[in-house]
Order: sequence, then C-alpha cells, then structure tokens
Amino acid sequence: MISHVLRFLRRLALFAAIGALAAGLAWSRDRWLPLLEQAWRGNASATSRADHDPHDHDHDTPAGGQDVLELSPQARRNLGLVSRPATLSTYRKTILVPGEIRDRPGISDRGVTSPVIGIVTEVHAFPGDTVRPGEKLFTLRLVSEYVQNSQAELFRATRETELEQEKRVRLAQVESVIAGSRLIEIDQQLRRLQAAITSHRQDLLARGLSPDQITEAAAGRFVSSIDIVAPPSAVPPAAETDLTYEMQELKVELGTQVQAGHLLAVLSNHRLLYVVGHAFKSEAPALERAAQHRWPVRIEFAEDDATGWPTLPEEFTIRHLANTIDSASRTFDFFIPLENQSRRYETGGESFVVWRFRPGQRVRLHVPVEELADVIVLPAGAVVRDGPEAYVFRQNGDLFKRLPVHVLHEDRLSMVLANDGSVAPGWYLAQTAAASLNRVLEAQ
Repeated sequence: MISHVLRFLRRLALFAAIGALAAGLAWSRDRWLPLLEQAWRGNASATSRADHDPHDHDHDTPAGGQDVLELSPQARRNLGLVSRPATLSTYRKTILVPGEIRDRPGISDRGVTSPVIGIVTEVHAFPGDTVRPGEKLFTLRLVSEYVQNSQAELFRATRETELEQEKRVRLAQVESVIAGSRLIEIDQQLRRLQAAITSHRQDLLARGLSPDQITEAAAGRFVSSIDIVAPPSAVPPAAETDLTYEMQELKVELGTQVQAGHLLAVLSNHRLLYVVGHAFKSEAPALERAAQHRWPVRIEFAEDDATGWPTLPEEFTIRHLANTIDSASRTFDFFIPLENQSRRYETGGESFVVWRFRPGQRVRLHVPVEELADVIVLPAGAVVRDGPEAYVFRQNGDLFKRLPVHVLHEDRLSMVLANDGSVAPGWYLAQTAAASLNRVLEAQ
C-alpha cells in the first residue's frame, strides 16, 4: 500500500516539474525565440551556398573569418569576376626590346636595269601599279652599235651556213678524191659557222632580246626596239597567292637615253620581311640563348588592326644576331623572319595590293631569357600587393578567401607564383579584380 502511494507522489512531482518548465518557457519566449530563428536562417544560408557552389565543395572554410569575403552573383558580374582552376606550367621570363619591320635585302626589292644602250620610248607601269613577272615595264629604242653589229653578224653567219650546206649537197654527188677533200673543208667551215651563230645568239639573249626576236634577226629582219619586263622572283611565291610586284620607284622618264646597266626602276614585294630588334650589348648572351634554343618571341605590332586578316602564327623565333654595333645608338640588331599578309582591291579597272605590315612599322618584342618550371601563372589582375604581402582569392561558391602567395616574377601581363603549397593546382582562383576584392575585405 505504501509503495503505491510513493509511485503516485513521484508521478505528481514529475507532472508539476514539466508544468513549471512549460510555464517558464512561455514566460521567456521573447528572449529565446529570436535566437532560434537566427540560428535556423544561418543554417539555411550555409546549405544554399553548398548547393550552388560551382567550383569547390570544401565546407571547412568558416563564414565569418577576417580573410573571407562573401559576394552575390550580381556583385561578381558587376566586377566582371572570372575564376579558373590553377594549373602548373612552364613560364619564360622575358625582356622587352624595341624594334621595327624592314624589308629583307635581296628578296623584298628588285632593281630593273637596262641591258643595252637605248632611249626610253614607252613606260608601261608607274609607281603604285602592280605587275607580275613577265609583264612589260618599259620599251627601249636601240641605239647601240654593238647590238646592231651582233644582229648583222648573226645574219651573215646564218646565210653563209646555208651557202656551205648547198655546196656540200652538190659535192656529195661527185665521186672523186678532190670532192672528198672539199667535203672535209666544208664540214669544218660549217662547224665554225655554227659556233659563231651560237655565240651571237647568246650575246643577244644577254642584251635583252627574246628568242623570237633573235630568230627574226637571223632572217635579216633586225630588231630596233626591245621590251623590258618584270623579272621572276628570287624565292618561290606562297602557294595560295601569285607573285605580284609593286612599282615602288621610277628612275627614268620618257626620252631618257640609258646606258647598259642603268637602273630603270625599283620593284618591291613585301611578302617576306624581317622584324628587327634593337638590343644592348649586355643583353647579347640572353638573346644568343633564346636563338639557340629557338624559344618563341612574342611580338606586339604597333598600329595593327587585325580585323579581316588571317590569324598570325603563335611563335616567332630569332634567325640570327648581328655582329656589329650601331655607333649612334650603341645597340646591335637581331632578326626574326616574318611572312606578310596581303589582299587586293580593284578600282578603275586596275588591281592594287594592300599589305598588312609595312617596312618602318614599330614593334615591341618580348624575348624569353630564362625558364621557370612548375609554377602557377596568373593574369596580373589576379594578384594584389599590400606592402610586402601578395594575395590571391580562392572562390568557394559565394565566398572568396584571401590567400598569401610568393611571387617569383611579374610583368605587365602576368604574375608567376611559386608552387609552395599556398595555392594548389585545381583550386579556383579569381583571375581579375583582386585589388577590388582586397579593398572590400579591408573595409569590412
């Protein structure tokens, strides 16, 4: 009986305690209810960030650390913020060298000279005109006695050959000792005449007469004028285009009497050029190393509009270094081959050529001088300096954590970071606006 009473009393005390606790919670709900709602909202925000994290799933980063910045998608778009994974690569340290574009001697320009003494009676191409090999440039009236005598000697030797051949035919029909000896003399004379004919033909060819004109002269119809034509190229033209010269400079006028070897015009073809850099003597060992290893040189072309032009090759290499120093600038030159690009337009029934690069155009050359292996290369905007410190920002969803890094090298476009564990390959790093992110973080 007593045990039943004790159990009843314990239950009564438990109910009384529960009632008192409930009354206390109801009386103090204005204090604990806001705290419960705040904790629930914080948990929901963290869950949302984890669900929308496009780059990383590391949830160990605290949301309230002093090196962590939270940005909304709208804020990232306002900053033009882009994140990419860090990768290991090889970077070549470069030096900046000024330069210019020049013609390649012996290839770009061609002089046209007169092969004989004559008077310019016609000019067929003028400065700015385009001509192809074999097209007429000038017509000269011959006033050279030497050429006239060569034609006369060719005609005489040709006629004598015909007469000797007729004699031989007649003597061949006579059977006697005298006729046999005469045949031997005629054959010897024919060989001498044939040698003279060959000599005169070669001489007239060298004087600018065509094979057809030489044949006419051998028949007695002497040539009084010759045409000067555009020469063939010193190198084969590009496979996709025909060789075209431009009349760059005209050296004579109508009525000018010219001597053999006189310069008549200068033709140009800017398909093959040189990019010429101007370096100091102290930079010669680094340039020699770049040329020996054929490290690619990056070229910035001044005033170049790439719109409508084919893409340039990604790599240019140094061909050779000059062994003389300019006495005025105290620099020496080095040479990089450049294949030019061109396009045509027609107006007034004439065709003209426009070249993308022109001799005299300025360039800036980024010449590699040293290799850094297994490093992380980022754009210059991905790193911000704050006194002796340098920082990058690692993205994790809406969060950007500031990380200190060691900068091995920097230039106008790139920052090279040491692979010392402060940044690991595969981490998504902000590629731009690092200075803006740092300012916002410092303001907080």
